[in-house]
Amino acid sequence: MMATTADDIKRLREETSCGVIDCKKALEAAEGDFIKAKELLRKRGLEMAAKKSDRVAKEGRVEMYIHNGYKIGVLVEVNCETDFVARSEDFCKFTRDVALHIAAVSPKYIKKEDVSEDILSKEADKEAYIKANCLLAQAYVKDPGKSIQDLLNELVAKIGENIIVSRFARYKVGE
Repeated sequence: MMATTADDIKRLREETSCGVIDCKKALEAAEGDFIKAKELLRKRGLEMAAKKSDRVAKEGRVEMYIHNGYKIGVLVEVNCETDFVARSEDFCKFTRDVALHIAAVSPKYIKKEDVSEDILSKEADKEAYIKANCLLAQAYVKDPGKSIQDLLNELVAKIGENIIVSRFARYKVGE
């Protein structure tokens, strides 16, 4: 087994934003393979998000984004469990990124469960419709290799609280 160095842990931490101990354990489990370690951390983030999803998230923030030219504006409410987290740099960055994403991609729904069966029944490719119209399923505009749900899961894993995108409104002049 390959020894895990502090530089390896630091590099993985910079790439994933996960904790030092989590990065060390992932590298050890993956026997030094960075790709496997990143995948292990991603899976752990999904597990952690699922465990926290039933916890009440009544704090949070409303983020706004006004696009250059003042023709598009977005308000988005993102909730978390504590006001401490709501004021944290990571949470604020996430809310800003989500607001910018909504302005750019114009989703109609937050998650696939929000789409009525009537609408889905009219679609030939239901999965493509969900990916195009549901915020959490959309590829993140700044990093198409990740979905908004992936970003949310990473933040939940990093912060350790349930986080929910509750609602949003997107305005465009003339629409």
